[in-house]
Amino acid sequence: MLVFALKRLLNAAGVMLAVALIAFVCFRFVGDPVEMMLNEQATQQQRSDLRERLGLNRSMPEQYLAFVANAAKGDFGISYRNQQDVFPLIAERFPATFELVIVATLISLLLGLPLGVYTALNRRAPLAQLLQLVSVFGVSLPSFAVGILLILVFSVSLGWLPAFGRGQVVDLGFWSTGLLTRSGLTALILPAVTLSLFQVTLVMRLVRAEMLEVMRTDFVRFARARGLPERSVRFHHALRNCLMPVITVTGLQIGNLIAFALVTETVFQWPGMGLLFVQAVSFVDIPVMAAYLMVVSAVFVGVNMLVDLTYGLVDPRLRQDAVTGRSHGR
Repeated sequence: MLVFALKRLLNAAGVMLAVALIAFVCFRFVGDPVEMMLNEQATQQQRSDLRERLGLNRSMPEQYLAFVANAAKGDFGISYRNQQDVFPLIAERFPATFELVIVATLISLLLGLPLGVYTALNRRAPLAQLLQLVSVFGVSLPSFAVGILLILVFSVSLGWLPAFGRGQVVDLGFWSTGLLTRSGLTALILPAVTLSLFQVTLVMRLVRAEMLEVMRTDFVRFARARGLPERSVRFHHALRNCLMPVITVTGLQIGNLIAFALVTETVFQWPGMGLLFVQAVSFVDIPVMAAYLMVVSAVFVGVNMLVDLTYGLVDPRLRQDAVTGRSHGR
């Protein structure tokens, strides 16, 4: 298991180095940072001093190594727009994005699991066919269109829920949360529903497909032949064998939700990392853009590594294959 974990850690480190190189190359040549940080009245000496302080007078390999070393310590430089360290800006916005993503994930599981089971067990029912049709729209509709529609209905027309902002938050020192206030909870509903729509349809269709496949397996037929109640066969045997791929996909989708929450955060003016990234793009704030890419990539890599390690604990064959370099075919 130790060798398996070490190989996964080395793979994760390689991916992060590649992402750091992409971020460095893409954002290093989007204008001159000195020109963005100083006004037109700055002297040549001031420009030279700032260029030296930012390390721009070094060679490109030296700049890249310095970028990687600083990023590993959480130092992403100074924001061109705010003239502040980038990491505190990201850390300040991370709780809002994380809470939005977690609530959206919970909504997707609470709705997607029972809907997937129902559509699998009642394939010919009119409601199941209607849910299948609606799921196609859920996958196809862009999140910004869904968000605008929800704002129009529940904020403008009915006036039930706020259309923007995070509401009142409670500062816990290391974390700021809106889950402990009424205004924070009501402000979270519309963006969380918007972000979870695609995830709900994904979970529903995945559970349906897995349930249909498991219900045709021999061990389910054997359970029925033993005289077990149909409810026990469906939920104790069949559903339990469907949960592992659902959990895997849900875990991997957390990284996707964090990455693509920027559209939802922009629509609802949710003060998270996504909105910060959109504002950074508008002002060509390169350090913030690079830090956002690195943080999102770290979440992706971290979740993937946890999933791999979990599979390694569940299936010893994967650990053996990691050592020998073989792979199983189905």
